[in-house]
Amino acid sequence: MEEWKKYKLGDVLTIKYGKDHKTLGNGDIPVYGSGGVMRYADRQLYDGPSILIPRKGSLNNIMYTDKPFWTVDTMFWTIVKTEIANPKYLYYSICKYDFASMNVGTAIPSLTVPVIEEISVTLPSIDVQKHIVDILSSLDAKIELNRRINDNLEAQAQALFRSWFVDFEPWGGVMPEDWTIQCLSDIAVYQNGLAMQKFPSEQEDDRLPVLKIKELGQGFCDSNSDTCSEQLIGQKFIVNDGDVVFSWSGTLMVKIWVGGKCGLNQHLFKVTSDTFPKWLYFLWTQYHNDSFIRIAKDKAVTMGHIKRGELEKAKVFVPSRDAMSQANDVFAPLINASINLRQENRQLISLRDTLLPRLMSGELKISQTDR
Repeated sequence: MEEWKKYKLGDVLTIKYGKDHKTLGNGDIPVYGSGGVMRYADRQLYDGPSILIPRKGSLNNIMYTDKPFWTVDTMFWTIVKTEIANPKYLYYSICKYDFASMNVGTAIPSLTVPVIEEISVTLPSIDVQKHIVDILSSLDAKIELNRRINDNLEAQAQALFRSWFVDFEPWGGVMPEDWTIQCLSDIAVYQNGLAMQKFPSEQEDDRLPVLKIKELGQGFCDSNSDTCSEQLIGQKFIVNDGDVVFSWSGTLMVKIWVGGKCGLNQHLFKVTSDTFPKWLYFLWTQYHNDSFIRIAKDKAVTMGHIKRGELEKAKVFVPSRDAMSQANDVFAPLINASINLRQENRQLISLRDTLLPRLMSGELKISQTDR
């Protein structure tokens, strides 16, 4: 039977402090802060595999890199003792910990070296660690590939939309005479959500996660998301995969939701239409969002927002029936492919997150994953 040994994290890696990046020139070396890549510089702190741990800020945002990097002074970086631990295995292993609960700061969440060094990890042999990493990395690679393809699809859709509906390039730069000028509220229904705290769920089988601005931004609901009663709110305020959601307050954004069934909170619109295709009202709302953000910022006192009147001022150019059919053949496949990729990624992430703790604890043996 494979022997698993317990270690303190300080026994299997050395923790280093990040440094100020302001004197660095521009280049292609990523500079990491606690929120992710901040910029790209011309120098590196280290070029080996490393686990990056926030010292201040978003303490649970643990990162891994095996390419040259720089970290700012609010980040720790590490040198892993590879005779004991596979660096990426160690990264997977410590991701399960709630670093935010280890906060020693007051105003700003903070971690210290002694606190991190005392974290316990259990490691199998290097060979088993590598095998587990190969399994999890293959899932991560597919997830990342899907993300890159999806980013490309979204960029294509936005570029083509501007070409067709803003610059009218296929029609010589002039809007065809048989098109009409309407507004956002003409082509779609913008259904505001509910104050979901008024609709608590009493039973487990009647419980839905609540879609708020946080969830829309991260693309999924989590264990910290509020819940509501599906029966009490009704179908009108339920969001499903493929629905267009527009946050009109706080952080303004327009996204196609692919995070599973949930309840629509106030400050969010569910955007629908019985007349026009999804791609049309999604891309037009997304197009106008930049101006909405500027309007909200100018009017902001506590939390910026826009009013329904702005939807009526936002012009949209609606093509003729023939042009709509032609455009639908181009835009609908792009939007549908994006939705499918994101649904596949949700399934892959769920599989990876299910496998990870079982592999890390030794509950699921390597031989079982090879069947």
